[in-house]
This record gives sequence, structure tokens and C-alpha cells, in this order.
Amino acid sequence: MASSGSGYDLSSSTFSPDGRIFQIEYAAKAVENAGTALGLRCADGVVLAVEKPLVNRMLVARTTGGYTRSTSTRASRSRVSSATAGRSLTGRGRRRAITRRHHGTKIPPATLSSRISAYVHYFTLHGALRPFGASTLVAAYDTGTKRHSLHMIEPSGVCYEYYGAAAGRGRQPARTEMEKLVVNPSRVPEGGEMISVSEGVRQLAKIIHSLHDDAKDKPFELEMSWLCEGSGWKHEGVPREIIAGAVEWAKKEIENEGENDEEGDDDEDDEMEE
Repeated sequence: MASSGSGYDLSSSTFSPDGRIFQIEYAAKAVENAGTALGLRCADGVVLAVEKPLVNRMLVARTTGGYTRSTSTRASRSRVSSATAGRSLTGRGRRRAITRRHHGTKIPPATLSSRISAYVHYFTLHGALRPFGASTLVAAYDTGTKRHSLHMIEPSGVCYEYYGAAAGRGRQPARTEMEKLVVNPSRVPEGGEMISVSEGVRQLAKIIHSLHDDAKDKPFELEMSWLCEGSGWKHEGVPREIIAGAVEWAKKEIENEGENDEEGDDDEDDEMEE
């Protein structure tokens, strides 16, 4: 009974005999079935990218609701979830930022993420509530410490700071690809540098398109935003022409890598025949 959740999944406050809360697992599963969302901390800012599936082929691109929203001038969040859950968390973050502003201060990124995560966690504690089926990426700039950061909040309310984060259907292969990028200063080889936001836009576009299967997956729209030195440390959407250029570059790179793999397979076959 415990393995299937029968009888133990009626409330988010009910534990199964083996210590599991199935309502939280169901919320996490909903995130796994959603489009992929990526966040990358770069040398001069943070880049967010979201795969927005077009649920209907008749939909006009760029007319659906955005998955990336601003919570304050210098903070933004990107979500992988249902639209209602995303709007609720965005509103919560905005209210926290506005409250601090009324008192003459700006909310630090770590505090903003902590407040949102506490709100998400609260919905896992009471039987009358249900967990949010949402993972949230929070990109922000701290005007006090002059430091930019990236946090991710899970459906359980767990929150960590990352150099590169992924959520949604393609999170595992996306994390593997992002680990190949120089995103962690402690791992930068001598003389190396973290990548710029311009390069980060291209790399995230490449990861999103490499994980998309045109034969199986629905058509999608790539939504990207950044918070960087070039934007005055204000959150704003990446210009469409830059996204278009990044997508074109990404598709060429994926095609070239596919051709190189085919040539490598042919060489191995020739060696085996000899």
C-alpha cells in the first residue's frame, strides 16, 4: 500500500509507513513533466531560459503568458509549473519586495528566496492545503554586496544557491551539459574565466534545443531573460534578435556535432572491417 500511495496520499500532512509524503512527490512529478527551465550564473550576470511548450499548434507564438517574471527591479523568477502556481509565487515575492521598499530598504536575494521557500514549505504542512507543483529559479542582484546570485526553490520548500540549475523534464541531461561549462569559480583552471552572459545565452539555447525531440515533443517557444551588468543589473527579457541569433548558432552546433559523431562511427566500422 505504501509503495503505491493508496490511503496515504489524501493529505500533504500524512506520512506513509516508510516516511514518504506522496502529495509532495506528486508535486515534484508535475514539475518533471513540464518544460525545461535553466538558470546559469555567469561572470557578469545571470541568464534564465525556459522551454514553453505550445499546447496547441494553432497558438500564435509570443502571445501566451510568460514563464519569467520580475519580482522587483533587481530580482526575477522563472518557474516550471502550472500557470496558477507560478502567479501565486510571483505575487508572494513581489509583496515581500514591496514591503521592504516601504521601509526604505531593498530585500537581499537570499532573504527573498528564503521567504518564498518558507511560503512553499508552509503548503506542505497542512491537510487543508496542497503543495505547489512548481520549481522556481530566482535570479537577483544585491546592491549592498554588489553580487549577483541564482537560487532554486523545490516543491518541498527546499532552497539552495547554484551556479547552474535546471528543472523540468530535461533537468538531468541539462545539468550534465551545464557542468561542462565553467560556471563555478572554485573550479576555474588557472588563467580561466567564467563565461559571459552573451555566451551563456547561446549555451542555454543549445542545451534546450539539443534536449527537444521534434518527433515526440510538442512545438515550443524559447523564452530567455537576463539580469546583468549590461542591463544595469535590472531584470529584462533578452532581445528577440539576440535569441534568434543564439538559436541559429545552437542548431548549427548541434548539426555539426551530429555529423562528427557519424564520421566517428564510420571510422570505427572501417577499423573493424580491416
